[in-house]
Amino acid sequence: MSNILVNWWRSRQFQAAIKRGNERQAQQILQVIETSGAKLSLLQKLYKKQLKTEQSLAFYQRELAAVGNRLQATLQEDNYLIPEQNFIQFIRNSFKFIEHDKAILQCTGIEAKVFDDFENNLAQFLLADFQKRKPDALKKKLNKAIQDLEQLKRGGDPKYDLSLSPHVYLMKYFLENVYCSYLAWFLIYQTGLLPKNLKILDIAAGPGTVAYGLALLLQSMSSFENLPQTHISYYSLEQQPQLQFRGLQFWRHYIEPQQKATNAYFRFDTADIFDYASNQNKIPNNFFDFIVISHCFFYDHERRIKANKIYQSVFQEKLAQEGYVLLIVQGRKLFNSYNIPQTEDIYREQDLIQMFLTELGLQLEWYKYLTSTDRRTPIGGTNFYNFARQNLPDLKYMNPLKRKYLNLGFDANYVVDDYVILAKR
Repeated sequence: MSNILVNWWRSRQFQAAIKRGNERQAQQILQVIETSGAKLSLLQKLYKKQLKTEQSLAFYQRELAAVGNRLQATLQEDNYLIPEQNFIQFIRNSFKFIEHDKAILQCTGIEAKVFDDFENNLAQFLLADFQKRKPDALKKKLNKAIQDLEQLKRGGDPKYDLSLSPHVYLMKYFLENVYCSYLAWFLIYQTGLLPKNLKILDIAAGPGTVAYGLALLLQSMSSFENLPQTHISYYSLEQQPQLQFRGLQFWRHYIEPQQKATNAYFRFDTADIFDYASNQNKIPNNFFDFIVISHCFFYDHERRIKANKIYQSVFQEKLAQEGYVLLIVQGRKLFNSYNIPQTEDIYREQDLIQMFLTELGLQLEWYKYLTSTDRRTPIGGTNFYNFARQNLPDLKYMNPLKRKYLNLGFDANYVVDDYVILAKR
């Protein structure tokens, strides 16, 4: 009986929202009704059909606008890298791209030449540091750092403030996040929107994951074409100095000695994003071609709302007039943040993306869900383990360190489960 009353009350609220013209509230109530499993009324069915029609129209309008932007960028040869079709096909083949619909992109391969060398050097870099430390002290500090990062599995937000937090992050998450960042920059390059002189503001930058993804992409490109002189101005905004320091150390160890090294200028701002008001004058206004937020979206509702307001200020003040915002967020985390179950329904997905961007004051250009599987919803533990063993590239140089220093009982693979969203203010 109580469910009948609840459904009746929700229907009354829905009708009232429609009468007031409150589209946002009507959509939110409709989502709650659908999630509850209640049967939709005729009005609700018609409204849902109308929403899908409007969303489809809006999606294709954005796609058309994006095509226009790509054509415009292609014409501006002095400012943008021109997409090279042989390289694009090489990447599509290397990563074994399968586009299951207009938004989902399955990736089960890798650009082995670049990533094998990168992973091997990272493993050697970490091992050399571990061997300088006393084993007992090393184990104790690693365990504390592991416990901090384990909060991610429990729906929490790690602090990353311990002395070996960077090492644990570099072993546990860095390679997969660089893999995703590489693909995100490739998608931008493929659409003709990657400038030759690129200015990036990376919010909550960690060890510079976003910069590494771009640097590896440029390394891959250099084997296919004589790249014009490129320059990257990279501004890292990160609270934890240890993450910045280790990231810069490895950059100097691996990226800078490359025969075709990435021409990059780094500026580090060690500051808490929640203290943006005290640091905003350090960051140049209307300057950046891309502002990137990669995996810095909070589970805690109050912190997320506060961070989103600050992000809006950053976009308004620091982004160049024709600049873009690149957002990378894990699929499960995006849905969980709004208490919405993951779904194969592309329309529900588009609703969520729109809700997410509205909170950030942004307009969608395009998005892709990058996944190792052929679906949006997760595969069970054993099933995914078997799938990964058979289909995904393994971390052959990092796995021995994971087993020894992270007590991992199995070999890990390159896995991607992220929404890559390109937007404008």
